[in-house]
Amino acid sequence: MFSVLYGFWVARFVAFDDGDALRELGAQILAIAEKQGATVPLMIGHSIMGSSLTCTGAPAESRTHYDQAIALYNPTEHRPLATRVGQDLGVRILVYRSLALWFLGYPDAALADADRIISDAREIGQAATLMASVDYTTLTLFHCGKYATAKARADEVVALADEKGSTFWKAMGIMNRGCVLALTGSASDAVHSITSGITAWRSTGARVFVPLYLSYLASAYADLSQFDDAWRCVGEPSLRWKQQRKDGGKPRSIAWPAKSH
Repeated sequence: MFSVLYGFWVARFVAFDDGDALRELGAQILAIAEKQGATVPLMIGHSIMGSSLTCTGAPAESRTHYDQAIALYNPTEHRPLATRVGQDLGVRILVYRSLALWFLGYPDAALADADRIISDAREIGQAATLMASVDYTTLTLFHCGKYATAKARADEVVALADEKGSTFWKAMGIMNRGCVLALTGSASDAVHSITSGITAWRSTGARVFVPLYLSYLASAYADLSQFDDAWRCVGEPSLRWKQQRKDGGKPRSIAWPAKSH
């Protein structure tokens, strides 16, 4: 049952078409887990509730859920679950806690989680877990100013995703590489990398994190004095949500990068 519920939540999270609905689904799953009282459902419930809160603007609330989830995690007992839920649960919990810690102003703690994530993922050796860990820790690294390491991680995941035929993780690696380029003075290369990454990301049906990457794309355009393009990147997420409300909640793609009027 929880595999099915988890699958529904993952699909909604990746599509990120309704943040309120995502949080409501996470809360429902956690409530069922608390009623059952079993360790694995509770661990999953707290993990997905934490991720729902982090990505909808409540990192302080999310941290409590991550702490509870990781306290339930036993590597010996729970690592085999990676074949059922896609990635190792311990790594998955920590990648989002690392982001939440950075949002809350604890970069050292965020980097400590990031180091642990990579160590655990390499030890586990499952490709999906390693690609997820490298991609998500790259976010923490460039947010914390560790640009050289972030660039190396982005290159690593792009190569691994190519080897495994994973468009999803490769797209995120390309977008992360573009963010590092934007932050290190290579605006033109950043525009190309982020734009191609977003296109590939959206081709999988993914929308989560797109506003984050658009913000770095906007910055790169601004550095090139292409201000119309920069403003379009800034405006797209809000335009999309306004259109979604008009359409009664159904997501609608906006033609991009067509000129705005």
